[in-house]
Amino acid sequence: MATESNQYEILSTARFYLELHLKGSDERIDGYFMECQGFKRSHDLIEHCEVTPGKWGKDGNSHGAVVRTKLPGNAKSDNITLKNGLTISTAFWDWLAAVEKGEWAKQKRDGDLTVYDQAAEEQARFRFEGAWPVSYKLADFSASSSDLAIVDIELAVDQFYRVTQ
Repeated sequence: MATESNQYEILSTARFYLELHLKGSDERIDGYFMECQGFKRSHDLIEHCEVTPGKWGKDGNSHGAVVRTKLPGNAKSDNITLKNGLTISTAFWDWLAAVEKGEWAKQKRDGDLTVYDQAAEEQARFRFEGAWPVSYKLADFSASSSDLAIVDIELAVDQFYRVTQ
């Protein structure tokens, strides 16, 4: 991974690969992703307030200072959005359809987001686990446009973390 000479290189958002294998797909690669958004891990915030017997105020005669303490609550991972070009493959649509049939627990998949440095060497890896499709959105179509047809696939994610090697 990181050597002494490149350990402080700032990594580009354009040099990434997202790996996600879908069950039952015959495709060699289920999707080439142009954008990945929403990779976020956070904690709920618990704010505890208590009144202490301390004195406070300008003259020091007021009693019962309010003290607020912030504590970490449950950890959570946000949904992620993957954007790729529309192809003839139905792998993602079939995945969403399987969830709609009530089989969402059987459809959970894991994947990795790998970030590369300018020398095309892996420098960071993030793993998401328990992902399943929440939505499938097609780009708007227009006869006067020459843009690529883009598909947005939003995934619910159970866990998201950085892999250390």
